[in-house]
Amino acid sequence: MARYDKYEPYAGGFRALLNADWLEADLNKAVGVGLNTSGLVVKGAGNTGVRGVLVLTKIRKAGAVVDVMTDGEITEFGGTAGTNYFAAAADGVINATSAAGKTFVGQTVEGGRLIVRVAGSVVPA
Repeated sequence: MARYDKYEPYAGGFRALLNADWLEADLNKAVGVGLNTSGLVVKGAGNTGVRGVLVLTKIRKAGAVVDVMTDGEITEFGGTAGTNYFAAAADGVINATSAAGKTFVGQTVEGGRLIVRVAGSVVPA
């Protein structure tokens, strides 16, 4: 049940519209997101590469405005303490596996708290 904890409202992220409905199966999960060619939020890299992390706690329809975190903290993340985390370009799934094409999204200090620092740097091939 991931949740935004610390979020600096002026510089910790950005607002954009969802490209597609956010379904119940995706709720309360941290997902790496990017923007498509229309500037809409999509799971994974989209056209821009992974540019932030999105956690939604209720179903949102396409066109809804959401806050994408680029700099902040997520609690109840469920990871391993002292571990780097990366988002997959294809679907935004975040895990501790570093691989070509994945984007570093942050690290944990405690197992349940992800410190998000998305700079859009992709792991080289």
